[in-house]
Amino acid sequence: MSDYQAFKVELNDNIAHVMINRPEKVNAMNAAFWTEIIDIFQWIDETDAVRAVVISGAGKHFSAGIDLMLLASVANELGKDVGRNARLLRRKILQMQDSFNAVDQCRKPVLAAIQGYCLGGAIDLIAACDMRYAAEDAQFSIKEIDMGMAADVGTLQRLPRIIGDGMLRELAYTGRMVDAQEARSIGLVNRVYSDHERLLEGVMAIARDIASKSPIAVAGTKHMITYMRDHRVDDGLEYVATWNAAMLQSLDLRLAMAAHMSKQKPEFQD
Repeated sequence: MSDYQAFKVELNDNIAHVMINRPEKVNAMNAAFWTEIIDIFQWIDETDAVRAVVISGAGKHFSAGIDLMLLASVANELGKDVGRNARLLRRKILQMQDSFNAVDQCRKPVLAAIQGYCLGGAIDLIAACDMRYAAEDAQFSIKEIDMGMAADVGTLQRLPRIIGDGMLRELAYTGRMVDAQEARSIGLVNRVYSDHERLLEGVMAIARDIASKSPIAVAGTKHMITYMRDHRVDDGLEYVATWNAAMLQSLDLRLAMAAHMSKQKPEFQD
């Protein structure tokens, strides 16, 4: 692991804790954020010792979204030629999409622990995670509409599958704030905890539970769930049959069955 400008990364008990670490800037997503998160998740994907990931934010807030200074720097690059401006902006947007695609496509389950503000680009980030959990003080908003733009880094593509089309449209069109309890009621978060400390304790406990399972089985399960977002049921059944034709030969299956029969907890290799 490297030293990062926008993040702090730790590995304990097979869990990678990826913390957005700009609390003095409300964890706003600066230029370093967008490149470093790709490097971090490449390391996570390639490191067998990592079995689950927790994303959190340092300080009082998860993240206020894209750093306005970053947007200003992009605006300063624009010239008078509309075509070339469009080419530049499209390239920038696709690069930023790659950052959260790295989270979405990670082979390990990614859990988001959210307190305080989770605004704009932060919604794009948590939409790319497997599960989301909130402290009681969490506040969510798709703020892009209030900035005169459509969200373009994943919220509009991923969130309908999480909270449903109608609710996504309401939040995207209005930009209104959603508190933790409403977020739970619409399925945006799985659970709500009373404060930040209990939030991290609870999410880490869930991550440890996941990390105790067969990493082969967990990776296969995530891959199949992700595959089904864009395919028919019969496609998914055919694909999982082919996948498990290989994966059911893993030693993890025999180990899990033996442990279950002897009422012991299995210990799986990375």
